Amino acid sequence: MTEFDPEKFEEKYVYYFEELEAAYSSAYQHLHGQYDSTVLRAIDRQILSESEPFYEGDGEFRVELPENPRERVGAVADHEQFESVLEAFVDRIETELRQRFGFDRGQ
Repeated sequence: MTEFDPEKFEEKYVYYFEELEAAYSSAYQHLHGQYDSTVLRAIDRQILSESEPFYEGDGEFRVELPENPRERVGAVADHEQFESVLEAFVDRIETELRQRFGFDRGQ
């Protein structure tokens, strides 16, 4: 576990790149097999690769999605699982970030 400094998180790609990469990867692995892989992969590559994690304070993180996420994945946006996969993926990334930085140890 990496010691977290909220001020350093403003330059997260300098100080916490490995932790961010691991959190996103772990979130993907956690969801793999639970949802349609085409939807999961499209969200990962077309939406979340352009997302931005923010530290909100009090151990909470928020993942901001790029504009027009549905347009980024084309026909995948019409898949019945699209919304639930996107929501689950973002929630899991936020959970992974809390865990990696020592705010949330039990999930």
